[in-house]
Amino acid sequence: MDIESLRSFLAIVDTGSFTRAAAQIHRTQSAISMQIKKLEEELDSSLFDREKRPLTLSIAGQRLVSHARRLVASHDDALDAFSREDTTRPIRIGCPDDYAESLLPALLETFRNQLKSSVTFDVLCASSTRLRQRLDSGELDLAVVTRAPDSDEGWLLKHDKGVWIGGSDKRLLERRPLPVALFDKNCKFHTTALDGLGKYGIEAELYVFTTSASTLKGLVRSNQAISAMALSSVPPDLTILNHANLPPLPAIDIVMVTATHSHPLITPSLISSISQQFSKATKQETAAKIA
Repeated sequence: MDIESLRSFLAIVDTGSFTRAAAQIHRTQSAISMQIKKLEEELDSSLFDREKRPLTLSIAGQRLVSHARRLVASHDDALDAFSREDTTRPIRIGCPDDYAESLLPALLETFRNQLKSSVTFDVLCASSTRLRQRLDSGELDLAVVTRAPDSDEGWLLKHDKGVWIGGSDKRLLERRPLPVALFDKNCKFHTTALDGLGKYGIEAELYVFTTSASTLKGLVRSNQAISAMALSSVPPDLTILNHANLPPLPAIDIVMVTATHSHPLITPSLISSISQQFSKATKQETAAKIA
């Protein structure tokens, strides 16, 4: 099997899209489609269920993923052994602002421990949607994002859930319209929160929407609004609102996504190891926070 075809296949798997894969590996969408067609002919199996949206792997495609990752990793490791590419440049990491305080410090520490060397990180905070765009354009080596629904995107860091949060003034919950401050429209909780309140018959006022977690926490802390965010992002001084009148919020997966042409230190084996170590470590933290 052709390595570049396997690389294109993995790019589609990791991005969930032929279009985004083409942008990352700097090929046309038609060229990638031709590579996948040749793979399918060689394997005599369809790799994707093209009738489903979003794009879904077939059973054969699911079987190929692990083999493809090993083959591409072995190929790249062999090239790296002879490569003179600069490994001293900073690793460019993107992370949504709400994970930057709660999750990112531990992740960076895990990276340094795994690499067993000093390394500099260049961190950009933005929404998951914008971070994917930066990955596609080659401006980032890796990003922490909220996994797209019905997707196998990226390497898992942790399972999390959305919660409502409030400040010290519980009377705010009785105000109508209910003032709500949310992350911007690209956030999974934005639409879910507003739609849920409407279905519960609660008149709500979208007071603020922003990409800044600090802004949301400040507004909640000053009792100007309630908000919705991932459980792991809730600071100790704010209250998780388990109120019967508030609609439930969805569960989410937080994952790492790498650029197709990433920093030379960002190898599949490193990312896989960090994913396993980090997701295992955070399970106990999440359980303790819920309790």
